[in-house]
Amino acid sequence: MLNVNIICIGSLKEKYLIDAVNEYKKRLTRYCKFEIIELSEERITDQETDALIDKTIKKEGEKILSKIGKSDYVIAMCIEGKQLSSEDLSKKLSDISMSSGTVDFIIGGSWGLCDDVKRRADFKLSVSKMTFPHQLFRVMLSEQIYRAFSISANAKYHK
Repeated sequence: MLNVNIICIGSLKEKYLIDAVNEYKKRLTRYCKFEIIELSEERITDQETDALIDKTIKKEGEKILSKIGKSDYVIAMCIEGKQLSSEDLSKKLSDISMSSGTVDFIIGGSWGLCDDVKRRADFKLSVSKMTFPHQLFRVMLSEQIYRAFSISANAKYHK
């Protein structure tokens, strides 16, 4: 059974978002071992200078990289990534399951992902050119992972 992790910066605060993610987590138990790994967000207290933002992104990147296994397949969620249909994501997860036991989806902090994380990624994925709140996006990604497994299983969820 494939291990699927969402490694992300920050934690969910709103109950309705927590409930939504938990619902998909429950549904995914039939298809994979699904876990969300929340890492603390670095705070910028004073002026948001480029140097301070770069330092913040690097610190968050180090936290992310410490949670990735050597043989994990890593998918970095970033706007410059490739956009896939739900069917294509389903095929990608199916292909990954043949070569790796773990896939890590990476969601950076509000400033994005550092270059070290992007270089470690085996694939860069974008769901849209639009920007979404990170907390809401976690629900959206959980749903798409569930949809991908449902497609592979020929379940009725995906229409």
